[in-house]
Amino acid sequence: MKKFTFGTPETFVPSKFCDGFDYRETDVKYPAGNFFFKTTPSGCVLEFPLEDDCRIWGFGLQLKQFNHRGRKLKMDVNADPATPNGESHAPVPFFVTNKGYGMYFDTARYAEFYCGKQKNPAFGWNRGTDAAALSEGGAADREEDLYAARREDSVWMSVRIPVAKGVDVYVIEGETAGEITAQYNMLAGGGPEVPEWGLGMLYRCYTGWDAEKIKSVASYFRENGIPCDIIGLEPGWHTHAYSCTYRWSDRYPDPDGFLGWMKEHGYHVNLWQHAFTHPDAPFHDAIAPYSGDWLVWGGLVPDFAVPEARKIFADYMREALVEHGVDGFKLDECDSSDNTGGWSFPLSAEFPSGLDGMQYHSLFGTLYIKTLTDALGERKTLGEVRNLGALAASYPYVLYSDLYDHRDFIRGVVNSGFSGLLWAPEFRSAHSKEECVRRIQAVVFSVQCLVNAWNYDGIPWVVHECEDEVKELFRIREGLIPMLKDAFEVYRKTGKPPVRALCMDYTADPATWDVDDEYLFCADLLVAPIAAGGGDERDVYLPVSDEWEDYFTGEPVGNGKIRVKTAGIPVYRRKK
Repeated sequence: MKKFTFGTPETFVPSKFCDGFDYRETDVKYPAGNFFFKTTPSGCVLEFPLEDDCRIWGFGLQLKQFNHRGRKLKMDVNADPATPNGESHAPVPFFVTNKGYGMYFDTARYAEFYCGKQKNPAFGWNRGTDAAALSEGGAADREEDLYAARREDSVWMSVRIPVAKGVDVYVIEGETAGEITAQYNMLAGGGPEVPEWGLGMLYRCYTGWDAEKIKSVASYFRENGIPCDIIGLEPGWHTHAYSCTYRWSDRYPDPDGFLGWMKEHGYHVNLWQHAFTHPDAPFHDAIAPYSGDWLVWGGLVPDFAVPEARKIFADYMREALVEHGVDGFKLDECDSSDNTGGWSFPLSAEFPSGLDGMQYHSLFGTLYIKTLTDALGERKTLGEVRNLGALAASYPYVLYSDLYDHRDFIRGVVNSGFSGLLWAPEFRSAHSKEECVRRIQAVVFSVQCLVNAWNYDGIPWVVHECEDEVKELFRIREGLIPMLKDAFEVYRKTGKPPVRALCMDYTADPATWDVDDEYLFCADLLVAPIAAGGGDERDVYLPVSDEWEDYFTGEPVGNGKIRVKTAGIPVYRRKK
């Protein structure tokens, strides 16, 4: 790994806020002469050539696309990434290729990546390219001549970073895409340490329930042999939630008694919140001087880049909640939205730390997590968050989304491993028994087994009459926990993520390069979910360099492309 510095990089960049940042320089083969840098009135531009058969993966939590070759992506923090344009809950300016290298751009700006455009050789940038070759033969009158100018012998990546007049770029090399990604994760300090209970089932309760109703549902799990480790409370636990007071509502007249009951019955409690601080919050006035110049839903936006703001917020959470038995948090709405009413603060916002709105949107989730980590102290957790960005591998928080297409959710599982992110294809709702089962199948084989039943005034699998099938799935999950714990330990020590696209381990196999609906799970499993509404058949590709067996039956299945028909979830084990 080698850092290349262009121009004058900004002060407020992700590496500045990454506690475990660990850059160790080594030689790389990538030629420094490939880079062309310039400043512009609006920022700076970095350009470099791409190989003919170069595949490009990564750029954070991308739900809509997998291979980014030929695409334009903007690292815009947006809660509603409805198109494949790079916008995301968690955009990350890091990509990895099948050519033995990846690059991380250390910026909190909304960088734009053009992943393969032709340059004009006559402009002087494409050294050694014959400009006349693009126009040989005069006017095109044959199809092959007409499209000759589109050939990819002069294809470049162009990266535009607004505002900034320079950037540090880390070039990382390895034999496989997985090795490159692991080094990027170790640059951030390696994967998180998570408690075993955090890998069990997390059930988020209907937002309208009170303490007694939630206790009755928790009792139902125990009485019916349904494994569940964590009970999540949604906005109804606050006296006011948009913005937040962080004070128990009258639905919980005895919070300590409620938390004690949960602990006695083997549950951990996770509380929903967002950081927008309501005037009735006990620490509102204290944190006001350390907040941004815009309000959201009438609440302050604390500047978590300022130590005073972090301390005020974390001290309250520790003293009012953590010390009373709360084990984790769901951190909502720390992303942004341009498509659902424009909530959140504008890019023009100003913060006491000196961050502007664009930088704070990019860093908000990470800084929020750091604040809650201060509140939890030595207590380990596995929580949920709506926004993360670069160099976030070491944080024990799983991303989630209000978007809900199941095929996109599966693609998110596959893509997240490229960028030091954890992603849960949570169950949130279903219109049928088939959808309920298919979604929970994917949930069981992911880093966090998350059932978010916030809008179910009932139990989803009871409503959809599939309790037996779902109970068996949660028992399967229970059996996977030791395997997942080992995979997280490997992630922490080596940077190898617990969930990986096939091309991460099998980069030399071109048949894996575009597979965005299968993934490697832990050390040796290959999971190929069937999306809700997709029937009961699908094609599965098993990399040919290994032999595989059915995970559930132990029967050998060989390798290559196979056709599968099942009401279950296709899972295979790599034979050793």
